[in-house]
Amino acid sequence: MKIAFISSEIFPYAKTGGLADVAGSLPKEIAALGHEVKVFMPKYNTFGEAEHGLHYQWDIGEIPIRVDGRVHSVYVHKANLPGSNVEAYFIDCPHYFHRFRIYTNDIDEDERFIVFQKGVIEVLQRLQWVPDIIHCNDWQTALIPLLVRENYSWDRMFDSTATVLTIHNVAYQGRFTKSAFEKAEIKDKYYLHGGIGEYEGGVNFLKAGIYSANVINTVSETYARELLTPAYGYGMQTPLSFRIRDFFGILNGVDYNIWNPETDQFIPHKYSIDDFSGKLKNKKFLLDHLHLPFDESVPLIGIVSRLVTQKGFDIIAYALNGLMELNAQWVILGSGEYKYEEMFQHIKNHYPDKVSVYLGFNNELSHLIEAGADIFLMPSYYEPCGLNQIYSLKYGTVPVVRKTGGLADTVQDWNEFLAQGKEIGTGYSFHDYTANALIHSVQRAVNDFGLKDVWTKIQLNGMRMDYSWKRSAEKYVELYGKSLKNNGKKL
Repeated sequence: MKIAFISSEIFPYAKTGGLADVAGSLPKEIAALGHEVKVFMPKYNTFGEAEHGLHYQWDIGEIPIRVDGRVHSVYVHKANLPGSNVEAYFIDCPHYFHRFRIYTNDIDEDERFIVFQKGVIEVLQRLQWVPDIIHCNDWQTALIPLLVRENYSWDRMFDSTATVLTIHNVAYQGRFTKSAFEKAEIKDKYYLHGGIGEYEGGVNFLKAGIYSANVINTVSETYARELLTPAYGYGMQTPLSFRIRDFFGILNGVDYNIWNPETDQFIPHKYSIDDFSGKLKNKKFLLDHLHLPFDESVPLIGIVSRLVTQKGFDIIAYALNGLMELNAQWVILGSGEYKYEEMFQHIKNHYPDKVSVYLGFNNELSHLIEAGADIFLMPSYYEPCGLNQIYSLKYGTVPVVRKTGGLADTVQDWNEFLAQGKEIGTGYSFHDYTANALIHSVQRAVNDFGLKDVWTKIQLNGMRMDYSWKRSAEKYVELYGKSLKNNGKKL
């Protein structure tokens, strides 16, 4: 198959979250299964052309794209995804994308991604490369299924092309005034009187994609079920329920070439499931680096996260006094809402021998925490997939998570399975979104840390789990087959 993979961010070129990791890894794994894949993203000025080997495509030249009645000049650059033969095409429109930020709150945010989506379609036309599948990701690409069937229906090259829409986080939907569809030259019927893109008097790019893509999926099976409920659907539970037969969950994978304690370039002591001695050495190195005292008998709990309510920091705030009473040390890495940054700075000042806080982004430190911590805390209110808990399993760092989304799909609670006579648990989890439930689960982990035989069993169970991209890629290929079967459906 030929697959056009469209994303607003792709690692290593641009990244704000997990979408970039998916877009930087999944296409390579699909290509490794024997398929031809090209990826497309905007050319922001947040990364250098020479740094990533981008080349201007003279054979394509300037492409005029009309948005809101105005014609903008669009150009194309190309590179290969690192370590692969997957071609990456960059849609360059300086007026919209040279802003030193991937996403903005600017008044023309809708126009930026209308230009991108139209630009992708027109590049495909000029390449005369007919994809079997156009794989869209999140709201920034969700109009493409509608555009290829309506605005570009005159070009019969897309007649046999099927579309897939992956929802990475339903909370981000691309909500704008109805003028956004007018700017995209989408017919009135799609946003007036309850049309597929209409939402609360405006338009919703994600809703339009849900109704117009051949199949829709999200990034874990549990999150797929959650999205059908008012508590987690953010208004999209109704359109998703309407498309229930075409809606699937596929768990994200991780890149074990990057996140693997046997080869990790950022940790001083490599280790494996067969030789675990480096784990303790990394803990000592990390604590020395953080200027915290080292005590082998005291567990080190790590947090690497955006410091926002979605990630559970509201219940952490209520639980903080109880958590600090536990016999444990803490290392926190992240940035986000001011109130949570201030909260951790205050705790660090109050417990200087117990807590270390780094506010900001530090890739090396994130690897050191995964390797050096004993426990990893991730109590999200919702988590479409989550990656750090999967990294933690590979590093023998036992995760404590809330049982939601991908966290529920990847972490098996030790005590829950032990009660069934099965020693197959890989971590600890809780369901109720409360401070008490959080404290209780962390307390269970801290208690079991002192039982070395039990703790080692839990660590090894986690390290044996396989959440590689290959497994996920195979499921996406199956999904592409379903979308091709659905391709005869009308909007």
